[in-house]
Amino acid sequence: MVAGLGQYGVWQGESLVTPQLARELERLGFGTVWLGSAHGDLKVVDELLEATTTLKVATGIVNIWNDPADEVAAAYTRVQSRHPGRFLLGIGAGHREAVGAAYVKPYQAVVDYLDALDAAGVPKDARVIAALGPKMVRLSGERSAGAHPYLVTPDHTAQAREILGTGVLLAPEQKVVLQTDPDKAREIGRPRVDRPYLHLRNYVNNLRAFGFDDTDIADGGSDRLIDALVARGDARAITERLNEHLEAGADHVAIQLLTAKGDDPIPGYTALAEELFA
Repeated sequence: MVAGLGQYGVWQGESLVTPQLARELERLGFGTVWLGSAHGDLKVVDELLEATTTLKVATGIVNIWNDPADEVAAAYTRVQSRHPGRFLLGIGAGHREAVGAAYVKPYQAVVDYLDALDAAGVPKDARVIAALGPKMVRLSGERSAGAHPYLVTPDHTAQAREILGTGVLLAPEQKVVLQTDPDKAREIGRPRVDRPYLHLRNYVNNLRAFGFDDTDIADGGSDRLIDALVARGDARAITERLNEHLEAGADHVAIQLLTAKGDDPIPGYTALAEELFA
């Protein structure tokens, strides 16, 4: 299993993670920052690791259709040589709707990509796979350090742990809103769930597999669905929701803090850190 990620990390789009933010997250005690929609050249990874001393950086994810495995492997080797043991390569097949006609046999495409990473010397324990369905979850345990599921509930975490068994990394993402008013929290969370995720087949199919139906998915998502996917409340209430993933078998939870447009996220991360690391 990958060591040193900490129980709690931060998930954020790559373009929004600056060296300054990385330093602040490290200071607050978060073990890892996950870069959403990461570029395979890993230049941002270099910048963030150079700006910090202990923080680990993971990609969540590098899309296998966008970045050739040999180029990603070369970038991995560069980062690893400069910052040994502080980078975790997350890869995944993305979404049919975004990739288009090239999206053919995604499971086999991931297998082929892993074969290429093997040939280029990227170690199994230095990579994770974005996994939702049981087949991909199982593959993540067989061919990588573990699974990084996105937009999932603790019920999914429990199922994934059962599939993976012990000693394999399970690091789900969890959206949170620091807002005690349910309506205000949903106003922030619903748009971030609806677009694009409620219009992407793989996420919708996964939600249906865990008991949500067409009425939950329609019209931006039912209150029941949004409340299941976006933890809300004060820092203590959110900590309790995050810990449901740990109790279900997660080793690490990647926290995606959602805020109103234009709000500085640092106060929110600070409030969470004070509760999480008390």
